[in-house]
Amino acid sequence: MAKENPDNFSKLKGLPRGIIHATSNFEMRPLWLPSSLRSKVSDYSNRNLLAMPVGITQKKNVNDMVQKFLTGNFTIILFHYDGKVDEWSDLDWSRNAIHIAAKNQTKWWFAKRFLHPDIVSIYDYIFIWDEDLGVEHFSPSRYIEIVKEEGLEISQPALDPGSGEIHHRITVRARMKKVHRRVYELRGKTKCSEESQGPPCTGFVEGMAPVFSRSAWFCTWHLIQNDLVHGWGMDMKLGYCAQGDRTKNVGVVDSEYVVHKGIQSLGGDLTKDASTKTTSTVNRLLLNDI
Repeated sequence: MAKENPDNFSKLKGLPRGIIHATSNFEMRPLWLPSSLRSKVSDYSNRNLLAMPVGITQKKNVNDMVQKFLTGNFTIILFHYDGKVDEWSDLDWSRNAIHIAAKNQTKWWFAKRFLHPDIVSIYDYIFIWDEDLGVEHFSPSRYIEIVKEEGLEISQPALDPGSGEIHHRITVRARMKKVHRRVYELRGKTKCSEESQGPPCTGFVEGMAPVFSRSAWFCTWHLIQNDLVHGWGMDMKLGYCAQGDRTKNVGVVDSEYVVHKGIQSLGGDLTKDASTKTTSTVNRLLLNDI
């Protein structure tokens, strides 16, 4: 916080010169490392972060997701919205993950409180994903290579057209592309053409699987209101944090894609008939002519 308010430095004037360290991270430290070696442990093994809100009912899918990210040397942080933490201890990777529990809180509530930019400053990219994504066709390391090559500050993997829930056509995978930054749609309420300069036609990613560069997350964290709950509509505002032209710095990665299963959590249960109707209607409207 000292970086934001110069007055904070005056509150630290009693500290010896050189002792101030304004940032932190989620890297675990060996419990019995000799004090003479502690200061030398600065070669961070994990330079990217995956943070997910999770419930025990989605344990299998979360395990599949984490296994993929562990191959890319990610730090894993789980936000337990059902308060159940011990039930994850049988998974080998669980002891090395960061677990934070607060009942009935949402992803953005957790992110605002526990992913302050000064805490995640060592991570090049911050993945803030939902728990209901299928990652069979997704490689985290390859994904990062692509966003670096393309200069994407804010991104998301494309959604498989067969996903159970699709809200915006721009998120659907374009099979013949590596990345796309805009969509064209001349039907319906939203008209997307070459002249379109904003979401959801261009400069847009949805809230289920956003990926932020360090600089983009610094901005986004400040964008998140403290009383934000579900975050509906915030995806329309993320372009403000694109670190420049949102039509160039925000994009959807097609070659590394996921399946959005659309599983309800934290309430909002749908009946089977209503869910089936909604899914088929949405997919039919969005997937025509893709």
